[in-house]
Amino acid sequence: MAREKLSIPQLKIKANDVRRDVVHMLELAKSGHPGGALGLADIVTALYFNIMNIDPQNPEWPERDIFMLSNGHTVPVQYAAMAEAGYFPVEELSTLRKLGSRLQGHPERVKLPGLENTSGPLGSGIGQAAGYAYALQYLDKQRHRWVYAIAGDGELDEGNIWESAMFAGKYKLRQLILFIDRNNIQIDGPTEDVMPLEDLRGKWESFGWHVQEIDGNNIEGIIGAVNLAKAIENRPCCIIAHTIPGRGVGFMEYDYKWHGVAPSSDQAATALADLAHSELQQDAGGYYE
Repeated sequence: MAREKLSIPQLKIKANDVRRDVVHMLELAKSGHPGGALGLADIVTALYFNIMNIDPQNPEWPERDIFMLSNGHTVPVQYAAMAEAGYFPVEELSTLRKLGSRLQGHPERVKLPGLENTSGPLGSGIGQAAGYAYALQYLDKQRHRWVYAIAGDGELDEGNIWESAMFAGKYKLRQLILFIDRNNIQIDGPTEDVMPLEDLRGKWESFGWHVQEIDGNNIEGIIGAVNLAKAIENRPCCIIAHTIPGRGVGFMEYDYKWHGVAPSSDQAATALADLAHSELQQDAGGYYE
């Protein structure tokens, strides 16, 4: 059966545990993508410890909700949340990107129980999630289960994203809830310099989606947005989550150069010190208008 939900204060602490895990993992691996992973920690923590109906001791539980990560390079944050939730021992996080490890640099579904999709080439996750949501809604008639997905904003440069958006809109996939990690960076620089995305909300609405914009680093707002999305009938839901890349680590925040560079030992020590301090903070945040 599903795990007990954590409270908001517990979720904030757990999100920082996840961030510390990410820093440790990437330091040991000497490669990886810290910016997006740290920025997504609040969303992924809220999903695994409050929102999703899951059972880490039974990853194939037939009644479970589904989570698919489209921007697979941020998978260290998913691995950290899964380990903290009990899918596998936390000690295994130290094997990230090692030869033979179950924790590949991008998620590989058949390697690790609890992973629902494989993603490496960007742009595929929304289509995978839409296909699963279609099956739940029209084939299995399981209207009580939900499919959650995360995609990066730079990933929206991929054309197949919009094919999937059309598909989900056409079939009114109300059991599909998509987070877009709107952190405004990608590997080559700010998203609006590389390939402008705005009016992003208008784009998704034009494909028939219900759209919200939130502070993606505010856990109360994340949970509230999902609750609203679940109340929407006959449309898939897109939550544009404005996040801070490198969240919690001062020298990484907002800097696109940390999209895909692992911290050195000294940098990791500084990052962990920052996170130890930020755990004591009470973030306000809230919905974007």
